[in-house]
Amino acid sequence: MTTKQIEVTILDQPYRLACSPETEAALLEAVARVDAEMSKVRMHSTVRGTDRVAVMAALSLASELIQLQASVRHGESFPAEEIRRTMHQMNEQLGTVIKQYGTQ
Repeated sequence: MTTKQIEVTILDQPYRLACSPETEAALLEAVARVDAEMSKVRMHSTVRGTDRVAVMAALSLASELIQLQASVRHGESFPAEEIRRTMHQMNEQLGTVIKQYGTQ
């Protein structure tokens, strides 16, 4: 697996990150999300200092993740792969029924 270096900016600070070409888009999306969350914390709170802003943003993102995981566990939302798998199984079952009644 080859890696490449990319330059990103989070909260006006440049960072050089290593990633594979396959994961670059996801990493850039994560960078944008972290930057947005840190900017929001800095703008809407009295927290100052990049390290404290980063901790508050991390706590906010972790809280979102925990809420999403809980909703998945309680059946309120489903991972996309599970939906695809269920749809595939349903299509196979429908195909079997259609074949069964189509040959009669």
